[in-house]
Amino acid sequence: MNVERLQEIVGRFTACRVAVLGDFFLDKYLDTDPALAEISVETGKTAHQVVSIRTGAGAAGTIVNNLASLGAGKIHALGITGDDGEGYDLRKSLLGLGCGTNDLTVLPGRFTPTYLKPRDRRRADLGGEFERYDTKNRAPMPQDAQVRILASLERLLPGIDAVAVEDQVEEENCGVVTALIRERLAEMGRVNPGKIFWADSRSRIGLFRNVMIKVNAREAVRQAFRPGAKDPGDAAVVRALRELRARTGRPVFVTAGRRGIWTSDPEPALVRGVRVPEPTDPTGAGDSATAGAVLALCSGATPFEAALVANLVASITVQQLAVTGTATPDELPPRLEVWRSQG
Repeated sequence: MNVERLQEIVGRFTACRVAVLGDFFLDKYLDTDPALAEISVETGKTAHQVVSIRTGAGAAGTIVNNLASLGAGKIHALGITGDDGEGYDLRKSLLGLGCGTNDLTVLPGRFTPTYLKPRDRRRADLGGEFERYDTKNRAPMPQDAQVRILASLERLLPGIDAVAVEDQVEEENCGVVTALIRERLAEMGRVNPGKIFWADSRSRIGLFRNVMIKVNAREAVRQAFRPGAKDPGDAAVVRALRELRARTGRPVFVTAGRRGIWTSDPEPALVRGVRVPEPTDPTGAGDSATAGAVLALCSGATPFEAALVANLVASITVQQLAVTGTATPDELPPRLEVWRSQG
């Protein structure tokens, strides 16, 4: 990869049309000032004082954040929100990114999944983070909501280039990506080989078929050969890569942290990551890598090239502390030069 080839790929991002299907969370930051803390008269406990509130799209929304920052031409959100204030804030954030929300179904009786993140406003590093509070749905997704999401995807499919799937909720069938959704995605991937179908899942990546998948090295080994190793060696990763490639029938991308990303096509290879100085914040790095890889694939990149673009994007976002970072097209060529200079 040289700068000219990278610019050729990045120059096509504005023509890419991507649907993001999955679990959209609201990231809600409560910035507190410890100097203003009070003691509750009733309980004697500390009453932390919030001086500002920041909200943004998280989980599947992090993919949208990065697709928008990288200049994607059209973005659609497919999923559910609750009929609540968090849903309002989430939609407002997505609309502000230019993302279509007509297919983000409001479902009364469900939560809008939310990561509530109290912080010390005086510290911009990770040390300023307090314990997080998570709100998510722990009851199965209603059947009619699943049918509506699939109907939306089938309607959008002729006019899009890629579907990026984010399976964030670990409780089986309680998030958007249920067994039914996976089954239909497998069928869509089979009959639409010219479309990019890309999936990422915290717990169930081994169940996807006929779609490209992204998975970390430890989980790849676990999904391929239970149980997996805590820190698998390269030989185990390559074996798992080949096994998952055989199952999915599509290219596989295995992330290896700072080392980079393994690809399966045409042969297993490790695409070296960009070495960046500490401190770094890995929050959302995987989702930013997804955005970069999906746009690159839509723009005609090979799996190796897509993995490299993903590495470049992630190397930029991890240097943005205490936020879910994004990268822009102008930042990629200089970062490629850094990568090339590192041998």
